[in-house]
Amino acid sequence: MTRAKYRTIWVSDTHLGTRDCRARDLLEFLDAHDCDYLYLVGDIIDFWQLKRAPHWVPLHSDIIRTVLSKARGGTTVTMVPGNHDEDLKAFCDLQIGNIMITREAVHRTVDGRLLLVVHGDECDIVTRCRRWMALTGDIGYDALLVLNRWFNHVRHWLGMPYWNLSAYVKDHVARAVSFIDAFEGALAREASRRKLQGVVCGHIHRAELRDIDGILYCNTGDWVENCTALVEQADGALELVRMTPSVADAMAPRVALMARA
Repeated sequence: MTRAKYRTIWVSDTHLGTRDCRARDLLEFLDAHDCDYLYLVGDIIDFWQLKRAPHWVPLHSDIIRTVLSKARGGTTVTMVPGNHDEDLKAFCDLQIGNIMITREAVHRTVDGRLLLVVHGDECDIVTRCRRWMALTGDIGYDALLVLNRWFNHVRHWLGMPYWNLSAYVKDHVARAVSFIDAFEGALAREASRRKLQGVVCGHIHRAELRDIDGILYCNTGDWVENCTALVEQADGALELVRMTPSVADAMAPRVALMARA
């Protein structure tokens, strides 16, 4: 596979330790792309699932080793814990070699824009204030993913392409759409309040790259449903790239939006 080079790569919501983590796709993506800066934007290791029903396979360890190898090779790795790996928040402001764990970060693009980097659970009132609802919702989401997996087994057997059932629910259920709009708006307002030009987040498993009232909103997506990452080119252009979910060894970068100063 041809190796590509980006200035910066952001990935989030890999959920290592769960059955639905698309570990092979993620490992192939990391192996195929080098970068100067790598941001792990939360929910990298799913400690919630590890406490309930762990599913850790060798590929998950390979991903950890690949990240460590990139750090040893000179890549600056910044980890921003999310709600599923909140146990790592106890180690915030710890730096080991080229690896830093921090609650949030500010990234300066090559063309001078300042981007707030957070997981996003800070702007989710359910996660912050109603933990029992968050845990219940997480179990429901896991059930939806199981249904999605079997649904696509049947589609594959019938010769039909992959179809993201959970993404359809997010896009068409009114309460989900309202929640996503409120989430995106809250993060954009926080970046504006801090006089920054944009925000990079994860958390809701919905890749997005768009302008919200003059603020660049970037959501990296996830490696459970969508297999997406946010990247910065050498000239500062930001793109969303996507692995083809139905074919593990087929790289298919998709430009969602070219965002320049």
